[in-house]
Amino acid sequence: MRVLAITKIFPNAAEPLSAPFNRQQFAALRELCDLEVMATIPWFPGAGLLAKWSSAGKLAAVPRRETIAGIDVTHPRTLFLPKLAHATWGPLYAASIAPLMAPYRNKVDVVLGSWAYPDGFAAIVAARLLGVPAVVKLHGSDINLIANIPGPRKMMSWALPKAARVVAVSRPLADDVVALGVDRERVKVVMNGVDSDLFKPRDRAAARAALDLPATGPVAVCIGNLKPEKGVLDLGRAWQSVVRLVPDATLLVVGDGPLKGELEALTKPLGERVRLIARQPLERVPTYMAAADILVLPSHSEGTPNVVLEALASGRRVVATTVGGVPDLITSPVLGALVPSRDPDALADAIVVALRTPYDADEVARLGARGGWAASASALHAVLAEAAKVR
Repeated sequence: MRVLAITKIFPNAAEPLSAPFNRQQFAALRELCDLEVMATIPWFPGAGLLAKWSSAGKLAAVPRRETIAGIDVTHPRTLFLPKLAHATWGPLYAASIAPLMAPYRNKVDVVLGSWAYPDGFAAIVAARLLGVPAVVKLHGSDINLIANIPGPRKMMSWALPKAARVVAVSRPLADDVVALGVDRERVKVVMNGVDSDLFKPRDRAAARAALDLPATGPVAVCIGNLKPEKGVLDLGRAWQSVVRLVPDATLLVVGDGPLKGELEALTKPLGERVRLIARQPLERVPTYMAAADILVLPSHSEGTPNVVLEALASGRRVVATTVGGVPDLITSPVLGALVPSRDPDALADAIVVALRTPYDADEVARLGARGGWAASASALHAVLAEAAKVR
C-alpha cells in the first residue's frame, strides 16, 4: 500500500523536536507500507525577512526535502495569511499543494491528513485530485478548539464527511467529530503508543543527581507547550498554594511557548520551588519523568496526551484535568487523580495529596501499560488499508 501523508505537525531542520508522536508513529508505519510525508511549511511573501517575529519566518530556511526517521519528507510551502488565517487557511493550503499532486497520480493508494484543519481539509482535496480515498487523523485541539471557530468549523463540516475514514486518538474526539457530520461507522479510534525502551521505571535518585536536583523533597513535573489551552497559568497559581503546605516541594516545567514569560513572572516569588526548563529532546524526557514523584497535566483541552502515557509507563502517578481522553487513561486511584479544568484550588489540593502519598512505581507502570508505537501504527495501517478499498 502506498500512502501520502500531509501534515504541518512534523519535525524539520528548524524544529527537530516538533510533534514526536507523529514522527514515532509514522516511522513505525513506514515498516508496514510505502510512506511519503508531505510536511508543509506555512509561508507568505517576505516571511524570511521576519524570522525574529514570525513563526513562519523561522521556518523559511527549512530545506525542500529531508530524510527524517528513515522517511522521505518533502516540505512544500503553503500560503498562509496571518490576518485571515482562520477563514482562508484550508483553501489556501489546498490550493498551494494542488499543483504538486500530478506526480503522485497512480502512485498513491490513500492520502492521510494528520490534523483536522487545515491539513485534513487539504488532504480531502488532494485525494479527490488523485482519485483515491482520504483518511483524516484527529489529535485534540484541532477538534476541541479549532472546530469551535466558525470559519474552520464550516470547512471541516464540508470536508470531514467526505473522508473514507476518520481516525481519533480518543473516544471523546470520536464523539465530537460525529457532530460535524461524519458517519459514526467511518470513525475509528487508534490510540497513540509509547516507546517502552525510553519510558520505563528508572531510579529516582540517579535521575535527580543527573539533573542537579535536591536528593530529598517531593518533585512534580509538567511537560508540554506553554500555551493557554495547556492550563500552565492555572498550575502556576496552584503551586503557590502547594508550597505553603509542602514547603520543600519543587515544580519542574519543561517546555516553551507564548506563556513562558507570564508563567515566569507568576512563579518568580517562589524562587527555587519552580524551575522553568527549555523544551527537551524526547530522549531526555525520561530523566525528568524519573526524577519526579508525579506528573501534572493542567490542560483545558486534550486528545489523548502522550505525556500521560509516558508518565504511566515510567511508573509515575499523574494529576490531571478531566478533559478529552485523559479519564480513559487514569482509570484507578493507583494511577493518579483527576480534577476539573480551570480550577487552581482543586488542582493544588490534588497535588498536595499526591505528593504526600507513597506508591509502587512498578505497579503504576503495570496498571498503566498501553501498546507501543508498532501496535499503534499497525492499527492505523489497518484503517488505511480498509479505506483504500473504499472507492
